Order: sequence, then C-alpha cells, then structure tokens
Amino acid sequence: MAKINRLSGFPELLPTGRVIEQYILDTARQVFELHGYLSLETRAVEPIDMMTRNGEIDKEIYVLRRLHAATEEADPGLGLHFDLTVPFARYVLEYAAALEFPLRRYQIQKVWRGERPQEGRFREFTQADIDVVAKDSLAFHHEVEMAVVMASLLASLPIPRAIIQVNNRKLAEGFYLGVGATDTQGVLRAIDKIDKIGPERVRVLLETEAGLTPEAAAKCLALAAISAPDATFVDQVAALGVRNDLLDQGLSELAVVVTGANAERPGSVVADLKVARGLDYYTGTVYETQLVGFESVGSISSGGRYDDLASDGKQSYPGVGISLGVSRLVAILIGKNLVSASRAVPSAVLVAVADNASRPESEKVARQLRARGIPCEVAPTADKFGKQIRFADRRGIPYVWFPATAVDSADEDTVKDIRSGDQVGADAASWQPPVADMKPRVFATTDKSIVSKESL
Repeated sequence: MAKINRLSGFPELLPTGRVIEQYILDTARQVFELHGYLSLETRAVEPIDMMTRNGEIDKEIYVLRRLHAATEEADPGLGLHFDLTVPFARYVLEYAAALEFPLRRYQIQKVWRGERPQEGRFREFTQADIDVVAKDSLAFHHEVEMAVVMASLLASLPIPRAIIQVNNRKLAEGFYLGVGATDTQGVLRAIDKIDKIGPERVRVLLETEAGLTPEAAAKCLALAAISAPDATFVDQVAALGVRNDLLDQGLSELAVVVTGANAERPGSVVADLKVARGLDYYTGTVYETQLVGFESVGSISSGGRYDDLASDGKQSYPGVGISLGVSRLVAILIGKNLVSASRAVPSAVLVAVADNASRPESEKVARQLRARGIPCEVAPTADKFGKQIRFADRRGIPYVWFPATAVDSADEDTVKDIRSGDQVGADAASWQPPVADMKPRVFATTDKSIVSKESL
C-alpha cells in the first residue's frame, strides 16, 4: 500500500480527542437549549456571489464542481460555506414566511476556508453558532445576551479562563469619521490586523492604504489601545478629543453590553477597542474571545450585530450572533495538554466470556444492562480472565462483569471494579454503576477538577 500523506488543515482526532470534542458539542447544545435556542442546519454549499458580497473573503472559498462535469457545467457558481452566518441569513430570507420571529437558533456544522493552515487555523473545522434574528427591528438587549450565553458555555467547560472582548462598530466608525477618515472599512480592516502585524505596521497601512494623516492614524491607534473591564473606557475615549454622533451612540451601547454582561457573568467581558472583525456586514457590537494565557492562538469565539445581511431590498431581518470555534478550542486543549478524558470508549462495563459456548449468556447480560441505559460491550474473545481485564483496562473501561456460568462453583454474577479490585455479587436487572462512571469524563489536567455532563 502506498504511503499515506496527511492533508494539512483537515484535522482528524484520535478517539480520546473525539471524546473531548463531543463533550464540548454536547455541552454547547445543552447551554444553547437552556437559553431557548432551537437547532437548525443549512446546506454545505451557497452561491459564490452571495458569499462574496460582504468583506474580502473571496480567496477563502472552496469552489464546488464535479470531476466529470462538461465544460459548460465546470463552474456552477457554488462554493462551500466559509461561516454559518451568511448561510443562515439566506435561510431566513428563503423561509421567512414559515418562521416565527424573533428566531433564536443554534447551528453546529463544518465550515471550509482555503487559508494557510497554522496553529489553531484549519481549512475544515467545526463551529457552534447562536443567533437571534427579528423582523424589521431587533431589540438591543440581545447584544448583551450573546455575551452572557457564550460566557455561560465557556464557564461550563474545563478550560482556562476565557475573556470576551467587545467593541462596537458605531463607536469605531464614528471615531474614524471624526478624525477625517473617508474609508472607514479600510481603517477597520487595518486595525483588525494589530495582533497579527503590530501597531507600527498598522500605522503604515492607515496612512498609505486608508489615507489617514499621521495625526489621525495616531488617534486611531490610541483608540485601539483602550481596554477596560467596565464603563470607564467612555472617559478614556472622550479624552482623545474626537466628537461624532455615531461615536456617542456606540459608546453608550458598548457601555450597556459590558455592564449588563458582567452583571450576569462577573468578569467575563471587557471592552477592547482594537476588536474590529474584518467582515463588512457587522453594524453594532462585535465580539472576540481569548483564553487567558493562550492569547497568541487567537480568538476562540467571535461574532457581532448585523442589520442588513438578511435583506432582499424590501424586507430586512436584523440579527446578532456569536460563534464558538470548536475545532480551534479542541486543538488548543489537546495540543497544550489542558484537558483529558477518563476513557476513549463509551463502555462502562466489559462483560467477560468464559468460552465460546457461554457467549450467549454474556450477550444476555449485555442486553439487560443496555436496556437500562448502561453502555457496555462483550469481550471479543474468550481469553483468560486476566487478559480480558487487561483489555478493559487499556480502554479505560472501569468494570468487568463475570456471568455465574463463566465461573466454576459461582451461584451469582459478579462485577469487578478493576481500579480498586473490589468484586461484588450483582444482578444485571438491577445493578447500577455510579453516575460518574456511566459516561467518559472530561477534566482539566491543570487542577484535576472533574467535570461531567451530569454535574452541569
């Protein structure tokens, strides 16, 4: 067989990594549904012209075509979606007559981007999004809600502390207009690169590409340097001496988000005025999220308010959303050895087999356990019991079940906790393992604090 070469940017997880990923996805579903979000899924492909309307993302799109397509069919004008917000906006427009608004939805799917793979960045990855979309107008309190829900999810996971950084597009654009900018989107895109290329190189971009004077560029960089865990950023911005009505509106809105979110999830949100978000469709609050101590990896969660993305020219559906980059988060947790799993398989019990003739008895025990929701499997071969126990141990299965027919002179089934060595009589119709052993547990390796679905 020819040597298999890995495809860069298309991650595949080992079994333990998949347990960690599934834990995060299950927790996300639980938290989202607790906050009243319904589940939706959209198709994997969208028209390319629709995906390229907002922001400079045309180089990231994977074009869809059939291998044996005729010449006239070679370019169907379709591509794999690069995020879940644009497809959701299209979905809202297409099915608006059948939907109830405001629509609260979560969506967990793969997305694809043709960018250079690097730490935390992939060509194929999973996102978990929530959005609220309304008809005609969307209440501002949903912009606070986005931060609260994501902070609740992140606090439910065995991960390092996460900080949600928020800014407001009205604040940023109003400030840029106030210093004389004529290309506010160009300024936004330059500011969005501060963490990647540094302020000095951004200063050059602001002057040469966005057309700012040196004084205006300096003020924009001073704005981007402002960060505060409360509404004190308002006075810091005022001290820069820029006046603009849109700026004032953005300052007021951002203060409400920071204050409101921290009232519900203390210490979860900070105002960070360098947060820009490169896509053009954002119009209000924007969010990015970093893990404390791992800021160099970039944002693990981002999003924002959009007023015109879902619009057909006659009717508009403004919305706000935030997304968790599941694949990026999993890569950080595994790559930095921040979390682990108690086992890589779902089985809590391995039912032993004495010999091939008694396998039906072992299968009967397994059926009884499964009927009561206990994950189990039957030993693949009738090896010596010591080998079967080692088989379970290698997989992290905590219990081995011995049917009475498998043990000479035994008059009842027994079950062995192979971690402690304790072995007791048991009835497959009533025995129950501890809740903590029913499913694989995911826990932080830094403080060993156990976190399981049952404890949320």
